[in-house]
Amino acid sequence: MTVSVLFRHPSSLEPDTGAHPENARRIVAIERALSERDWLGWDVRESPAATREQIERVHPARHVDRIEALCRRGGGMIDMDTLVSEGSFEAALHAAGGAVAMVDALLGDGVRCAASLHRPPGHHAEPAQAMGFCLFGNVAIGAAHALEAHGARRVLIFDWDVHHGNGTNAIFRDRDDVLFCSVHQSPLYPGTGRASDVGRGAGEGYTVNLPVPGGSGDEVFLSHVEHVVRPLAREFAPDLLLLSAGYDAHAEDPLAGCRVTDDGFAGMAALMRAAADELAVPLGLVLEGGYDLAALSRSVVATLEALGADEAPPVPEVALDPLAADAQERLAAYWPALA
Repeated sequence: MTVSVLFRHPSSLEPDTGAHPENARRIVAIERALSERDWLGWDVRESPAATREQIERVHPARHVDRIEALCRRGGGMIDMDTLVSEGSFEAALHAAGGAVAMVDALLGDGVRCAASLHRPPGHHAEPAQAMGFCLFGNVAIGAAHALEAHGARRVLIFDWDVHHGNGTNAIFRDRDDVLFCSVHQSPLYPGTGRASDVGRGAGEGYTVNLPVPGGSGDEVFLSHVEHVVRPLAREFAPDLLLLSAGYDAHAEDPLAGCRVTDDGFAGMAALMRAAADELAVPLGLVLEGGYDLAALSRSVVATLEALGADEAPPVPEVALDPLAADAQERLAAYWPALA
């Protein structure tokens, strides 16, 4: 197989958000940390812009048109949290295109592991509404591309951003070909992601929300991965694993109250690498949040080290946390592997 592949694009530096926490310094910090480590030996490529067809698999055309028009006018506020500038539309096209190119590498070129490191993030973008710093649902666009263009039967998305991925949740709520799992702080923005939201219709049971309280650290997050997400992956048997990887659950992050460390993110990555190896399927990562620059850059490096290592990294021993045990009991009606 080809070495691990990393997609990036200089347009990620273009959206001018001023003092907003989602700003270009995030990408500068990540890329500086990776370049100091020779990009960990990953093959670094520039992402293409996503096509309208690729984006419109999950967003209506009017949503794309509204964002493009606002950016062409010089930008402005979409809501009290979400700001765009003239360069935001091009950056968003490449952020979505990075996820698509990543899937092409994983399912078309035989790459085992790939990552798409762009801004703006995407997991809050609902089908017809940009919000939470997000314009297009990057990881959702990647998953839809896997299903539509590569004939994947099933895709698992695991979102470990501290904020619930309401956009990804909404996009796939009614479907049984995407299993969406999210561990996130609750209560917290955007106020969604209740444990009772398990999807609907054909998708009932295929939305797995794992809310945790503020103050939760490595043990709680790792326990949910080891004792809920990995057993679900075995039973669901996806053709592709995707990580919606935000780093704002870090103890040093200013926008939330969880206590995950660099080692915690490395541990979650090692567990998901083990899941992919066990299933013999490729694994891709799409960057979401993370707003303390030092913690963000260190944690991304630690994650990619675990995902892309030639030899599988050691898998941490993880005790069953009471919250993960509750999740097992709650979800066992849908997933017997958790019983």
